[in-house]
Amino acid sequence: MNIRANILLRVYLAFGLIVLFALAVFVRLCDVQFRQGHKWVAMADSLSIREFDVEATRGNIYSIDGSLLATSVPEYELRMDMFAGGIQDDKVFNSKVDSLAMKLASFFGDKSAKEYSRYLRKARQDTARYVLIKRKVSYQDLKLVRTFPLYNIGKHSGGLMAIQKNKRILPFKALAARTIGYKNENVKNGVGLEGAYGSYINGETGKQLRQRISGGVWVPVNSDAEVAPKDGADIISTIDINMQDLAQSALEKQLIKSNAHHGAVIVMEVATGEIRAVANFTKVEEGVYKEQFNYAIAGNQDPGSTFKLASYMALLEDKKVDTNTMVRTGWYQIPGKKITDSHPKDEMVTVKRAFEESSNAAIAKMINDNYGSDPMKFTNHLYAWGLDKKMGLQIPGESQPVVKNIEANKSWNKNMTLPQMAYGYEMQMTPLNMLVLYNGVANGGKLIAPIFVKEIRRLGNPVEQFKARVINDKMCSDETLTKVKAMLEGVVTNGSGKQIVYNPLYKIAGKTGTAQVADANLGYKAKKQYQASFVGYFPADKPKYSMIVVINDPKGAYYGALVSGPVFREVADRIYASDVNMYNKVEEHFAGNTVAPEAKAGHSKATKKVYNAFGIKALYAAKSDYFNSIDTNNGVAYEENTPVKGVMPNVNGMGLKDAMYLLGNAGLKARVKGSGKVINQSIQPGSRIGKGLVVDITLQ
Repeated sequence: MNIRANILLRVYLAFGLIVLFALAVFVRLCDVQFRQGHKWVAMADSLSIREFDVEATRGNIYSIDGSLLATSVPEYELRMDMFAGGIQDDKVFNSKVDSLAMKLASFFGDKSAKEYSRYLRKARQDTARYVLIKRKVSYQDLKLVRTFPLYNIGKHSGGLMAIQKNKRILPFKALAARTIGYKNENVKNGVGLEGAYGSYINGETGKQLRQRISGGVWVPVNSDAEVAPKDGADIISTIDINMQDLAQSALEKQLIKSNAHHGAVIVMEVATGEIRAVANFTKVEEGVYKEQFNYAIAGNQDPGSTFKLASYMALLEDKKVDTNTMVRTGWYQIPGKKITDSHPKDEMVTVKRAFEESSNAAIAKMINDNYGSDPMKFTNHLYAWGLDKKMGLQIPGESQPVVKNIEANKSWNKNMTLPQMAYGYEMQMTPLNMLVLYNGVANGGKLIAPIFVKEIRRLGNPVEQFKARVINDKMCSDETLTKVKAMLEGVVTNGSGKQIVYNPLYKIAGKTGTAQVADANLGYKAKKQYQASFVGYFPADKPKYSMIVVINDPKGAYYGALVSGPVFREVADRIYASDVNMYNKVEEHFAGNTVAPEAKAGHSKATKKVYNAFGIKALYAAKSDYFNSIDTNNGVAYEENTPVKGVMPNVNGMGLKDAMYLLGNAGLKARVKGSGKVINQSIQPGSRIGKGLVVDITLQ
């Protein structure tokens, strides 16, 4: 084969291969375009456009008096499209970018004007369409930012994009913060009301399409969401913001004074079981206390002497003793332990007096003597009152009470457990558990589980309403109730609470409590720590509120009356003073003098209105705008006092306001001395006068 033929063969072969490759590419393109086209289009859409959740505005939490406890406010993330419609022209952008940089630097203060300018220009060079300007910007600040250069060209054409987020705030800051709680993205279950009622408060999320642009940033396809979010419902709590403020301030003050580790105060409405205030403080540093743990519902401890109420109720209900039964105080010896009163005094006193003086020895002996052979008879009373069960509170975190019985607890000591339970040891109870017991006494024997939420509303309409659950309709007989109520009042009038808690203006019923608390690791053998308590209700003759104060590890004085008593007294006094409905009916006393009260001379219309309001008979001699009054035993007679032009008016008996009005209208200049009503005028009434004349008036 010659050279020419060889070259042509190679050319044809190469051309044929190229044609075959082109045909293969064409076939593949057709396959991708027509047969697999739908698959790749869907994949492209899923990569560049995606549906995102749009957070709903969370519902508000209100106090019982309508105060806003928690709400959501809009917060914005500011971004900028460097090639928005109004700033695509380089001339427009470059002419105002430095002015914008100066405004941003001055307003936010996080960068200098030069840094902002370089940042914006670099983003422009990179053709960025979603540049971050600032996070966490309020709505008020956003309105001002919209007026900056470039951004004021138009809402969208200037390039400014505001992505709204919702921020949760507490208008009253620390007030009831632990009860209100919080929702944290990092915590599965929220805290307090925010956590317990999250399904109502959170609302329903919406849906919005967003497109991914360069840099992996997702921007909304449309300004409005495709599926609008549904705002959350509002929670009406039982908290009274004024009582909450009282409880927190009184507790914090006493904690600082006692240098205690922590404390709690709970105020509950007796009839409804609605919690009006819950305060919890923990020491974080010297003299500084914050809400870190809800001791009120989760702080399990030995309750101490406040538990004696349950012990005495069991004894009285089973008719083992009566209030006038005599019992020895001071000391009581049991195998392995000598039970001693706080101020030991070996004497015989009545059961009522032993309760008032909070004798440990007396109650330990009475319980051991009467129930030692059958402890279950005693503990069955406690179980019937629900002291061993959770109350099913509306907020999470409630601790499980521990009340032993001889059959179920291996730690039961046949010699020591029962007598020590009598005065509040060898058990674990929260402050709220104890308050519910005392509230039951105040409530005529009805034990009710407290509530923190009264109602759920959506758009102002009730969705769900709540009432306290009844634990026990009648915890004991009326006879027992009458006796324990008198004993609780006696604690304040004659016993351990007399010096601190007693108030002569209204009756308080309650009980002091002092308990040694165990160290978590070393038990009771470690350095002694005490828990001081006072729990009760007021006014004792018609109970409206019950309250407990618990202070843990106070330094110096540690008795319940001295440490917790002042907090109880301060809060109760302030609540009583602010609630007219709790005042005892004041007796009416009539004075012997029945002469109608004297009135100042002056404008008749106002004075007549006051007299009529008091039902006082008034005799009007003539119709006149001004008058002088004459007191009589048959009513109030008015003497006409009509000003005449050019004649000195009679201002005797008038107040300064009316006298100055008449003298001014007459064209006179008055010089005033004294206060009260006019007793003398330098120009006699009826004298001829001219404008500008000076008149001296004396008031007394």
